[in-house]
Amino acid sequence: MTATDGKAPRRAKAIADIAVHSALNDGTIICLRTITPDDEQLLREGIAQLSAESRYLRFFSPVAVLPDAVIERLVDVDGHDHIAWGAICTECEGQPAIGAVHAVRYDDGGRAGEFSVAVVDEFQGQGLARMMTAALLVHCLSEGLAVLDVHILSENAAAKRLIKSLNAEWTGESAGVAEYRLDVAAGLAALRADTEAPGVQDVLRALDGDAAGSA
Repeated sequence: MTATDGKAPRRAKAIADIAVHSALNDGTIICLRTITPDDEQLLREGIAQLSAESRYLRFFSPVAVLPDAVIERLVDVDGHDHIAWGAICTECEGQPAIGAVHAVRYDDGGRAGEFSVAVVDEFQGQGLARMMTAALLVHCLSEGLAVLDVHILSENAAAKRLIKSLNAEWTGESAGVAEYRLDVAAGLAALRADTEAPGVQDVLRALDGDAAGSA
């Protein structure tokens, strides 16, 4: 089976059990893995490390401490209707959480959902968002999530660059929020073609084996 079949290849190990060890563009050693409800404290600490601007761009609010209800939703992960991957800096003291990406299926139980991503300021611009997104999209494909809607504040240039690089389609803009629709298979194809991003390729090799290099 090739990567262009639009189907998730068979794996010897459940995707949720795979940890991906790699490095950012600047050489920082990291680990990517699925988020679980046990990660609530790590998530809180990671969000606290975001600048007010980054919190605003991600949560549309600059508040230093998010309401408990928001945190609870972020860690209410089941690997099917709510898929989430996080990154840990394994060479940093305390091995802090440095990023997270989420896909949440709509309540109708269909094949569409919403996408979001955040990276701690110190680690932005080093390819982490693309690496986490690669893991998320592979996981989404395996769980039947085919389309993800993305809501981005109009001034969030970095998020726009990311989502456009995944061939997402702009669907409109309202009240300062740009709307995009991301086809999961098309996004994966774009990431597999990005051979100059070694971290992304590390993720793809770990999660879908030889299929990642066969596009």
